[in-house]
Amino acid sequence: MQGFTPAGLKMTITTLGEIVRHQRRERPDKVALVYAGDNRKWTFAELDREACQCANALQDMGVEAQDRIAYLDKNTPEFFTYLFGASKLNAVTVAINCRLAAPEMEYVLHHSQAKVLLIGEEFLPLLKEIKLGLKHVVVLGDPGDSAYPSYQQWIGDHPDSDPAYTADPDDTCFQLYTSGTTGLPKGVESTHSNLISGMSGSVEALNYSDSSVNQVCMPLFHIAGSGWAMIGFFAGARTILLKEANTQEILRTIPAHGVSHSLFVPAVLKFLLEEPKVQEVDLTSLRVIVYGASPISEQVLIDSMTTFQANFYGVYGLTETTGSVSRLEAGDHDPGGPRAELLRSVGKPSNGHDIKVMNTETGTELSESEVGEIWIRGPQVMRGYWRNQEATAEAIDNEGWFRSGDAGYMKDGYLYIHDRVKDMIISGAENIYPAEIENVLMTHAGVSDVAVIGVPDETWGEAVKALVCRSDQSLSEAELIEYCRQRIAHYKCPSSIDWLQQLPRNPSGKILKTELRQPYWKGRARNV
Repeated sequence: MQGFTPAGLKMTITTLGEIVRHQRRERPDKVALVYAGDNRKWTFAELDREACQCANALQDMGVEAQDRIAYLDKNTPEFFTYLFGASKLNAVTVAINCRLAAPEMEYVLHHSQAKVLLIGEEFLPLLKEIKLGLKHVVVLGDPGDSAYPSYQQWIGDHPDSDPAYTADPDDTCFQLYTSGTTGLPKGVESTHSNLISGMSGSVEALNYSDSSVNQVCMPLFHIAGSGWAMIGFFAGARTILLKEANTQEILRTIPAHGVSHSLFVPAVLKFLLEEPKVQEVDLTSLRVIVYGASPISEQVLIDSMTTFQANFYGVYGLTETTGSVSRLEAGDHDPGGPRAELLRSVGKPSNGHDIKVMNTETGTELSESEVGEIWIRGPQVMRGYWRNQEATAEAIDNEGWFRSGDAGYMKDGYLYIHDRVKDMIISGAENIYPAEIENVLMTHAGVSDVAVIGVPDETWGEAVKALVCRSDQSLSEAELIEYCRQRIAHYKCPSSIDWLQQLPRNPSGKILKTELRQPYWKGRARNV
């Protein structure tokens, strides 16, 4: 990638460090970042100066180009000064999922070979369970009786002069770990070019300007959180950071700060709709809502469009593609209209990407409407998996095509997601995709949440089971199965239904189907 020059910019931005350097020159006194938790504010000049202090403090700890530094906390403003500071040294920030168990955190810290850990005070007790293997720990908040310095003590008297190390746009700058629902987590290496490509494409497509107000509520250890936040800084907008995706805090901060842009995973949209006073909130400042990271039911999408009255954009992407690589434009959202079926799509390839659907057994590209594995090629595809050449070679072929592991099809240039390839149910030699069934079940007024899985069946190999959270306790199994039979082919319909109070989800909102399947496949040598 050759870099990108947004409208009004006098230079080409090619690395993360250049973002804050540029904004400090162009709009030094403009508020860049507000932390909703305590209303602390940073102008672009203050943000860049503190990032420089972090860079110099890291350098004093021996951090050099392409060294890894780790962050472990919920969303805090210091994540960004740490990230931008690392970028000024051409170092790599590793954002660790703070919801992991201690052994999982330990694995990520060791695998990433992090030299420094910036950790929130509430997670300090976990260090007693983790064999660190690194010399430097810094605490966000009160370090208590630990021997570690606080963040403020750490940056202390370090100068705010920019070390201005040279970084190649194709150098790694950010590393997130895949959720690890199967096997060990893999460290996804994102380069400056990967991130700049995503930012530049989104600024134009989502109508950002330096007058925009960008709400960030998704976790920063997920590309839907950190990547979304970067767009706001890149555009010179004001960023409103929430500690976590608390629905009441989301609704409070929209009118309080005049939020114009926000991103939600479908689960958060659904929870927002269930807030008793959502209809009383002044949402008129909202211009753009982006949704993605997991499938959305048509009913939740339509209800969200009615409630929020903003321009909705559906996106599809993965950690390995540094966020979205396809986008359903606002004008394609047409419930009840002649193109209503597009609500089930994730749009057309975006930001210079190519997408094709492949038959993985034959290695051939499939025709329109045929379901296969989605392959992606373009400027946001990761550099690879850190310290895992074998997994990288399995994921990216010699022509740069990334194998997503998602099943879908193309129709009239639009991409439709069917499911994860591994989630496909095979019953009586028929391929069944749970997302299609879930979409139907979610249209029933008595269903609040649902997951469909395959369970063992002595006759058919697998049978379709629906795990349903119901808002109407009188809803019966027979009634709901019949509801499906009226809407999709009988062989796709659930043969049984279990009722649950809540479905397990990971921090990005995806249902943990591996966890849901376990009780039904326990004691079997194979899970299919």
